Amino acid sequence: MKIAVLSRNKKLYSTQRLVEAIKKRGHEAEVINHTNCYVVIEKDRPNVYIGDHEITGIDAIIPRIGSSVTFYGTAIIRQFEMQKVFTTVSSLALVRARDKLRSLQILSKAGVGIPKTAFAKYPGDVQTLIKQVGGAPLIIKLLEGTQGLGVVLAETQKAAKSVIQAFYGLDANILIQEFIKEAKGADIRAFVINGKVVGAMMRQGQEGEFRSNLHRGGVGTPVKLKREEKSVAIKAAQALGLHIAGVDMLRSERGPLVIEVNASPGLEGIEKSTKIDIADKIVEFVEQSVHHTDSKKKDKIGV
Repeated sequence: MKIAVLSRNKKLYSTQRLVEAIKKRGHEAEVINHTNCYVVIEKDRPNVYIGDHEITGIDAIIPRIGSSVTFYGTAIIRQFEMQKVFTTVSSLALVRARDKLRSLQILSKAGVGIPKTAFAKYPGDVQTLIKQVGGAPLIIKLLEGTQGLGVVLAETQKAAKSVIQAFYGLDANILIQEFIKEAKGADIRAFVINGKVVGAMMRQGQEGEFRSNLHRGGVGTPVKLKREEKSVAIKAAQALGLHIAGVDMLRSERGPLVIEVNASPGLEGIEKSTKIDIADKIVEFVEQSVHHTDSKKKDKIGV
């Protein structure tokens, strides 16, 4: 089987580990820079090219699409989907997960616990908006922010009002979210593959830092999830249509609250914290999915 990893950088830890796992399990691995690809669309011929070379013979793709190229990345995934190539993340699921507001709306509808969140473009009364999420302290997030960037903790009503007005003055889209004090600057990353939690770590922010992202200096340690936490992580991934997801949760007095579902979760932090070979489990999932699809095709034509 030929499995392609869509990645802009062959040297990234996650990309390297996936290539290792693909080869270890006896398959052919190829790294394709999706930003160098282009699509040609005509009747019954959804082709993907790099230069004058048409990309063919791919059995499955594992997309590693950065947030800055989500739109273009989903277009490339969609072209492979039209060719009936299996993908570990569908174009639709990627779009859902990358849109912070849309993903929270979907999770809310699915009955998944989330921090109380407000969204408004030009609120006439900022003070009322602040009150809706329980007042200060509160979290203010840029919709386009990633890896902890564009996230602000406003500790007082005055600071919250100033930051919100500043963002609106820049015509930025923001979410205003309640601050979960009892989480104490820590969150849980649960790694979900095909409806199962295969590993989890607790991420603790540095002293004085409310953001627990490893990119912001947070530290990851393995953690045993409670039954409810596993259930919530799986439910969140399924609600967004993700076969593979990094579900970030806070432990609160009212149970686990999902703050984000990552459609392209990094492997370095979770693998080094838990010592679990996550890359191997991803490739195993690809094998099972492709074989299942092939079996269905054979059954359909009576082979």
